[in-house]
Amino acid sequence: MRALLARLPRRPWTAVLTAAVLSASALTVLPANGAETGCRVDYTVNKWADGYTAQIKVTHLGPALDGWRLSWTYTGDQQVTSAWNATVTQTGGSVVAASTSWNGVLPTGGAVEFGLQGTWRSADPAPSDFALNGVPCGGDGTTPPTTPPTTEPPTTPPPDPDCGSAVICSDFEDQTGPAPSGDWRFTAPDCQGTGTAAVDTAVAHSGSRSLRVDGRAGYCNHAFVAATADLSSVGPVMHVRMWVRHTTALPSAHVTFVSLPDTSQSGRSLRVGGQNGALQWNRESDDATLPEQSPAGVAQSRPLPTGSWQCLRFAIDTTAPGLDTWLGDELIPGLHADGVPTQDIDRQWLARTTPPRPTALRLGWESYGTGDDTLWFDDVAVGSAPIGC
Repeated sequence: MRALLARLPRRPWTAVLTAAVLSASALTVLPANGAETGCRVDYTVNKWADGYTAQIKVTHLGPALDGWRLSWTYTGDQQVTSAWNATVTQTGGSVVAASTSWNGVLPTGGAVEFGLQGTWRSADPAPSDFALNGVPCGGDGTTPPTTPPTTEPPTTPPPDPDCGSAVICSDFEDQTGPAPSGDWRFTAPDCQGTGTAAVDTAVAHSGSRSLRVDGRAGYCNHAFVAATADLSSVGPVMHVRMWVRHTTALPSAHVTFVSLPDTSQSGRSLRVGGQNGALQWNRESDDATLPEQSPAGVAQSRPLPTGSWQCLRFAIDTTAPGLDTWLGDELIPGLHADGVPTQDIDRQWLARTTPPRPTALRLGWESYGTGDDTLWFDDVAVGSAPIGC
């Protein structure tokens, strides 16, 4: 994995989430108050109505360790349900995270990161009594974040919202007529029906123009606007960012609104869309989906909110079967593939081991059952470096 995909092997998501909208984020920092404190812990939590994820970074200040155990106490009713990059056990409110076979060596001044997922009902205060191999990490206060935390892997440079160096960096302000032109062209990849696409001057995320697609149900109503840029050399990780707005909730039937022709599938597409009311990836060559379309898998994805602009981002590793997807700053657990097959998430997706190699970007609408929708796209970017919202 490179760039936006974490360097350390990641353990996949295994808990069942109810589809929920991210409602709060917080960062707790326990500072080192001298050599005797032993460590510093950065605890970043993203929570919603009845669940949370936590990204935990441990910076070691004492002598080098070969094997580590981080302990803490939850004073609310949090329950850990899964973890990655550590083995996490819980007894009552007491939690212990132990190193794995690949990240147990921790030098002086070194850091290790792991994550977990859990549930809560009535209270979920951040823990304040971290200890590394029995040595307290110091202090019991918290330092509020100066900026909202994100779920980007910590080893990745922060995304740049200015996409000026990207291969595609378009706000569509250069469009001069009602029909897409210049670097964008209308296309119907398989068959064309009544779906349409146009430049819209009434609705935009920024500036005064966007792309509008009036999508119609039924397989032969394909309507896409394709970028003319060749993406075959973008990578090794391809980063895509777009703002999208739509009017009708994703249906239970399969629909697609982003299509990327893929040489590893002999030109067939990687597709981003929805099924069972939630966002999903679909691979045209074998119809594999991410997540799997089981109730547990779908619950770990997210709906695409209607009536407002949403920032959708994804990173595609072209050298290994790795994929990450963000809605705003939330890394969507069901839309994450890390090379380790996980039931209900990426087991079906990873049945194919050939890395993808997208060559182009198409924005629009195709439906394989019911589902009309009107969509707008704006501020679209594709490049080899992370691109923020």
